[in-house]
Amino acid sequence: IGSSLALAEDYTIIGAKKCIMCHKKKTGDQAAIWEKSVHAGAFLTLKNEQSPALAKKMGLEGNAWEAQECLVCHDTKAFLGAELDAKHKYNPEEGVSCEACHGAGSDYKSKKVMMDHDASVAKGMNPKPMETCVQCHNEKSPTFKGFELEARWAEIAHPVPEK
Repeated sequence: IGSSLALAEDYTIIGAKKCIMCHKKKTGDQAAIWEKSVHAGAFLTLKNEQSPALAKKMGLEGNAWEAQECLVCHDTKAFLGAELDAKHKYNPEEGVSCEACHGAGSDYKSKKVMMDHDASVAKGMNPKPMETCVQCHNEKSPTFKGFELEARWAEIAHPVPEK
C-alpha cells in the first residue's frame, strides 16, 4: 500500500530526531506539538491490549506491530514506502512522524532548502500534507468511527509563525 506522495521512492527517511533539531520553540515548537500527539504514539498502539483482537478480526496472524497491513498507518517508513537514510537514526516507535505528512526529508532537510518553499517542494517536501490524512483515517481502519478532516486538522496544527 504506502503513501501516494509523488516520488517518495526517490527520497530517504531521516527520522523525527533530525526534524526536531530545528522545529523547536523558535519555529513554533512543532516538535512538542507532535510529541504530545496521538500520531507520536501510533506505533505503540499496535502493542496495546486491544491490538491482538483487532489483528485477529482483520484475519492477521502474528503481532500487529509486524503486520504490513497495520504498519502502513502506524509507522512512517511503511506509510511512505521509502528507504531509510543510512546516515540517520530511525526508530519505528516514532509512529506517524513528520515525514509521513511532509515527505521523506533526505533532500529538503537543510535550512537553506527549508527557507525556500519551492525548493523544499522540489526536493521532496509534500506541499499538501492535509491530503495524506485520509489514506489512513478511512473505513479500512478497524477502529474507524468517522473522520472530520477540518476539525482534526485544526487539532494537530503546528504552523511556523510569520516573521
